Amino acid sequence: MTDDMVSFREAVTAWAAGGPGEPAYELAEVLDVRTAVLLEGLSDAAAVEALARVRGRDLAAEGICVLPMGGAMNVGRYARRLGRRGLRLRLTGLCDEEERGYFDRGWELAGATAQRFFVCAADLEDELIRALGVETVRELIEAEGDLRPLLIFLQQPAQRDRGAHQQLRRFLGTKKGRKIRYGRVLVEALEPDRVPAPLEGLFASL
Repeated sequence: MTDDMVSFREAVTAWAAGGPGEPAYELAEVLDVRTAVLLEGLSDAAAVEALARVRGRDLAAEGICVLPMGGAMNVGRYARRLGRRGLRLRLTGLCDEEERGYFDRGWELAGATAQRFFVCAADLEDELIRALGVETVRELIEAEGDLRPLLIFLQQPAQRDRGAHQQLRRFLGTKKGRKIRYGRVLVEALEPDRVPAPLEGLFASL
């Protein structure tokens, strides 16, 4: 993401938190921003940006801003400011199944009900682990130097009754920043025909 698009993302985040909207309006015009990709958090943004790099796409140059919102419950505030009743950007995004209701209401508030967002069965990490397979994900964890922490984690009593897939999914969320790093690592390891359907659908819509 370019420095200018980072500035736009920061301006929108400040606006959504109650700050002034003028900086976001000015930057949207200067950068010719046309689409906002609303995501729950930074790990989702890392995955989307990694897939863009793999596919040789410069989202910022295409007028597309990837916006992590710090949680799905914030989507209404972002969608109102960015959609038809604000900056008039086209909205799309990615959410977990259990957060679909927040996105439905956010899209309605923004007057963007004809525009699509894409839903992961559990979350994006779940989709990526399923696409890659448990053994491949374990190999990637080892290559990243996290095998020992994984083995220690698997010794916890709470993990004994979970399947390998769920154990890995839980492990990715056990340390601050780990989900963000593996959002990139897992996407970069995907075969072109194994991109999870919600992520593939999102890119097809851009």
